Amino acid sequence: MWRIWRLIDPLRVLVAQAVFLFGIAVMIHLILLSTNKYNWLDGAPPAKKAAATVPAATATTAVAQLSLSK
Repeated sequence: MWRIWRLIDPLRVLVAQAVFLFGIAVMIHLILLSTNKYNWLDGAPPAKKAAATVPAATATTAVAQLSLSK
């Protein structure tokens, strides 16, 4: 194994590895930001959670209207 490092400069290998890993990390983050589910910069809640709260509010309003009509 030590003979490989005589042929290849260790500093170049470490710099190339760091650049490669940084590129992979940036690519993964950009892919996640392009999705609706994992975009943490948009600030909007996912559509499923917003849709789940609407029927609960409608049911409460319907019960309140029924109790007022008596």
